[in-house]
Amino acid sequence: TLEPCSHHGRTPPCTEALIEAGVTRVVAAMLDPNPQVNGCGLYRLQQAGIEVRHSLMLLEAEMVNKGFIKRMRTGFPWITVKLAASLDGRTAMASGESNWITSYQARQDVQRFRAESDAILSTSATVLADNPALNVRWLSLPTDVQCLCEEKNLRQPVRVIIDSANRINPVHRVIQSEGLIWLARRQKDQNKWPAWVEQLQLPSLNQQGLVRIDIMALMMQLGSRHINNVWVEAGASLVGSLLSAGLVDELILYLSPKLLGTAARPLCLLPGLERLSDALTFDLLDMRQVGPDMRLRLKPIRAV
Repeated sequence: TLEPCSHHGRTPPCTEALIEAGVTRVVAAMLDPNPQVNGCGLYRLQQAGIEVRHSLMLLEAEMVNKGFIKRMRTGFPWITVKLAASLDGRTAMASGESNWITSYQARQDVQRFRAESDAILSTSATVLADNPALNVRWLSLPTDVQCLCEEKNLRQPVRVIIDSANRINPVHRVIQSEGLIWLARRQKDQNKWPAWVEQLQLPSLNQQGLVRIDIMALMMQLGSRHINNVWVEAGASLVGSLLSAGLVDELILYLSPKLLGTAARPLCLLPGLERLSDALTFDLLDMRQVGPDMRLRLKPIRAV
């Protein structure tokens, strides 16, 4: 799906391995957008007498590599926001009860998306409210994915938790589950954390009297750490902030055939929208039934 690399990075060049293996023909769907490669890999293979073809099924390859392409071109990862709501656009009862709005099949589908991601982004508010593990559970993956990947080979995404007030501590379930965790904070604390937990000190912004982590700075930090695809599972506040900042590349919305009522919690917080012309609009990329629920894939339409 991507041109073989020709430079020394975390691993030796793929081109040298192909040449040494005696490969006679290489078909690459697309050139590598990494400036360190970008045609050099295929040129090196041609110089070694290997037949080379590229740009076959280019659009499909760009979809597979969308996160890597965006990071190479902008420094930012591809950001997908996941939402689950009732027909009246509510994500939880007024009390916070939300287990479960959507079906088991929808939650199983979410596990697939988690497994495809480099990082899962959430907030301390979500951790305190739901006490989630925020990991990929092999037994909850769809059967076709289990057939492709044995449990021992399952790669866990990095869990990134925005925690500007240092409310997360080592006893929370997400911390107890092994796998890399990055806590995005204004200041590090002196707690004794497991080896897999790292505190990232980031700049903050004062937004309407509330001090929050600078989301742009966080995304740049993730990009610099080679994170290509970020899967966001968070509450209305972070989702609204990401949408308002124009950082969302794709939105996955699961709609459950339920009505939760006026007092229930909203899908996202978008203050400042006063006229219909201010509304955020989306292209519908795909719509399909998952169990009794509907799954919508939406792409934000950027303002010109």
